[in-house]
Amino acid sequence: MSEHNHEHHISTAGQLWAVGTALFILTIITVVFAKFVAIPPPFDVITAISIALVKAFLVAAFFMNLYWDVKFNAMLLIMAVAFFILMISITLLDTLYRNDVVPSF
Repeated sequence: MSEHNHEHHISTAGQLWAVGTALFILTIITVVFAKFVAIPPPFDVITAISIALVKAFLVAAFFMNLYWDVKFNAMLLIMAVAFFILMISITLLDTLYRNDVVPSF
């Protein structure tokens, strides 16, 4: 039986401060786009979700240490997110094109 000698990565304070600063800047960008920049309706949601995905990637990669961990764990996270998106998409397809049971509601 072979044991894998896998050492845990310890992030430096500089790395954590850099990622924290990037998250703070991205939060400010999100607020600026939401309050002060007029983006047309379909693209405002795409912009907000894109910024949120970048922030989620930074948190998962550096605060959860998936960047330095075994790549299988990152693949499991990506597959879980893809499965979640698939389930939400199927639900939306069902509810968006359903006939109203009671038209007054």
